[in-house]
This record gives sequence, structure tokens and C-alpha cells, in this order.
Amino acid sequence: MADRPIVTLTTDFGINDHFVGTMKGVILNIAPQAQIVDICHSVQAFDVLDGALAIAQSYAYFPLGTIHVVVVDPGVGTARRPILVSNEKHFFVAPDNGVLSLVYAREERIRVRHITGEHYFVQPVSNTFHARDVFAPVAGWLAKGVDSGKFGDEISDYARFNAPKPKAADGRTLRGVVLKVDRFGNLVTNFTPQDVPMLFKATPPAFKIVVGKTEITEIRSNYAEGMPNEVFGILGSMGYLEIAANRAAAAQLTGSGKGSEVSIVIEGAAAAGQ
Repeated sequence: MADRPIVTLTTDFGINDHFVGTMKGVILNIAPQAQIVDICHSVQAFDVLDGALAIAQSYAYFPLGTIHVVVVDPGVGTARRPILVSNEKHFFVAPDNGVLSLVYAREERIRVRHITGEHYFVQPVSNTFHARDVFAPVAGWLAKGVDSGKFGDEISDYARFNAPKPKAADGRTLRGVVLKVDRFGNLVTNFTPQDVPMLFKATPPAFKIVVGKTEITEIRSNYAEGMPNEVFGILGSMGYLEIAANRAAAAQLTGSGKGSEVSIVIEGAAAAGQ
């Protein structure tokens, strides 16, 4: 382990309560040399997919050996298992509820362990704050240099889900959904360039993107390229098609939000694989 191991935190706790600070205290009490980095504490409450998106978009940018604690845990206190996931690059400490599903999809070789070494926990373990009593201390002991194999046995039946994929409605139309709304009101959809490559060509075919009652016929290369309050499509940094507006909230302008249907209609061509 590095002289100053990095521990990241991704939660739905917000910053108005003591939860995040308490987690940091537990980690530093065990591993005072740790560097703690907040990735995000504004994951939508109880939203496992939102948590999965947050960690999947960020973990790969951290140095080798980083320990990622991910806590979006609506099942806290139930029989759901705490897990430790590792590969040659990173460690992940999280509940076994699918919050690491997008990490699993991106990493070919992983080991998933059911954390059963209760002597590493803060005792007594609360039924409502496993972030403090289970996940934070495990991260601290990892940062201290305890081998990952000490925390429990490997499992293969860990929980995972597939992110929703666009589906062909007919030869010209693909239907997808809004995965999340970011802080700026951009609608992050589940369309990638692989789903609709023709949309991102230098000269795309005629198309329309329909979200709510809004029809969009422009793809912009950056946010400022659009006219004020114009709603347009853009390939965002997450790798997904976003519905955005220049200095305005596309979510408000279209009356749409997470889970809203998004349709892409390609005129005169099959929708997929062009």
C-alpha cells in the first residue's frame, strides 16, 4: 500500500448531516496517513443506479491502489452483504446491491469478497449506519495495509444489474430513457455513439430527438454553440447523448426528468448501426 493511500467516498448522504464527517473520522482513526477524496455525496437518495453512474465515471482516473467506498444503501440493516471488490488496480467497498454493476461491466478480472471479518468493524454495529461501522473501517484497514483476503471469502453470486439499453421501435426509431439529470439540468440519456453512430457524423442524416413534447434537430459540439434557451443534443463527457441547453436547464425546458422516454428518429435509414 502507498505511503499515503487514497480513499474515495461516494454516497447519497448529502452534506447537511454528520454522516460523511463521521466516516472520515473512522478511516483516519485507523489510517491517519490516508488521503480522503470526496467524489460525490449528492447521489440521489436511495438511487442505486445514480450511485453506479457516479463511481463508474470517476474511479479509473485515480492512481493504482485507490480504495473506493461507495454507499448508496437502501437495504442497510437487512441481509444484504457487505462486499470488497478488487482487481489489479483498485479496491471497492460497498453493499452488495448492484451499486458496482457498471464497474463489473468495465473490468474483466475482478474478485468479489463477502466481508465477514467482524473484528474489523466498529462495534457495536448499528443497523442504520453501516457506512460508519462496516464500510469505513474496512477501508481504513485496507489503507493500513491489511490484505484483502483477510476480510472474507470470494463469492460469485454478487448482485448486479444491466443498465437500460435503447431498443428499436421500428426501422427508423430507437427508444431510450433519461438516466439522470445533472446539476445544470442536462438530461443524460442512455444513448451512446455506438447506439446511434450516424447521429455524430460530420454530416448526419435528417433526424429528430423527441423528449416530452420537444423535438430536437441539432447536435452541438459544445454547450456554448447553442443559442440561448435552445434545446439540442450533445455528446457529454460521460459518453452518453445529453439533451442540453445553453445556460438553461433542458429538464425544465422540456418538462422531463429521470426515467423520461427519449426517442431518436432517423429519416430514411435504419435507426441502428448506420
